[in-house]
Amino acid sequence: MEVSYENEGYDNDYQSKSKGSILTRKNNTMPVWGNERTMNLNTLILTNIQSSHYFKVNLYELKTYHEVIDEIYYKVQHLEPWEKGSRKTSGQTGMCGGVRGVGAGGIVSTAFCLLYKLFTLKLTRKQVTGLITHCDSPYIRALGFMYIRYTQPPGDLWDWYESFLDDEEEMDVRAGGGQTMTIGNILKSFLFKLEWYSTLFPRIPVPIQQQMEKKMSEKYPPVVEETPRRINIPERNFSRDRDDHRNRGDLSDTARPRERNERRERSHRDYRDRDYERKSSNANSRERSPYVSRRDEYKKSSSRSPKYGSSKRRDRDDYKSRSKY
Repeated sequence: MEVSYENEGYDNDYQSKSKGSILTRKNNTMPVWGNERTMNLNTLILTNIQSSHYFKVNLYELKTYHEVIDEIYYKVQHLEPWEKGSRKTSGQTGMCGGVRGVGAGGIVSTAFCLLYKLFTLKLTRKQVTGLITHCDSPYIRALGFMYIRYTQPPGDLWDWYESFLDDEEEMDVRAGGGQTMTIGNILKSFLFKLEWYSTLFPRIPVPIQQQMEKKMSEKYPPVVEETPRRINIPERNFSRDRDDHRNRGDLSDTARPRERNERRERSHRDYRDRDYERKSSNANSRERSPYVSRRDEYKKSSSRSPKYGSSKRRDRDDYKSRSKY
């Protein structure tokens, strides 16, 4: 059974075709969704492609599908629309930023020139399938997926991309190098992001976008981290006291303060008894010492009197007073 595509059906209701109708249909011709003359490209990019010497001279000589594939294999090194350093947009603001085709142009990239060359060849379904499954270069596959993004109805994008979302083949997509992406991540960006390196893809209607987001969440469900199972261990309070009596289960709430007070009083008694024993031991040791009486007499003899001073000073003053007379 043939599946016929009509642009009017996609323009009005944007109903997606059933899965498998893209690669298994008997009709080998592919529809072109949107503008059949510009391939839905940015106006500034298309103008620079058509006026570039590479497109008008070099690519004009390529007449077959296989010649264009060989050119992609040898020439394409990134997927940006402009060559590195050829476009200055730092001083432009608002609508003149260049994204909408108003700002100053630059040197259009080889990748986008070859992408538009593929569009002029009016590729068949078999040829596009050969592009996205090519094994020689990831850039051949990437341009095939980009061709689908620009030319195919939004309802068919998921069917084209679904089986390649886990593809781990890598490539450098930035002009000058420095940003490596896998095929799967590139396709996710094509599906859910409108902007691609200072250019815009054709807009996807909101109902189809919501359907694709739902399918994506079903295909890749959010990972919920399992919390470790907690074992019910009775907590012990070590902040106030290190004694284990605080966590005894045989004590009621009223008995705990009473026990704390008793423990405090017991500690005070222990300190008091300890001080008494230390003082009594010192006193006993002084009584047993033979030098205690002699040391006490010496202290008394050299002690200071609050009124007359020391005894030696009194004797010296008496001697001086007697010598005068």
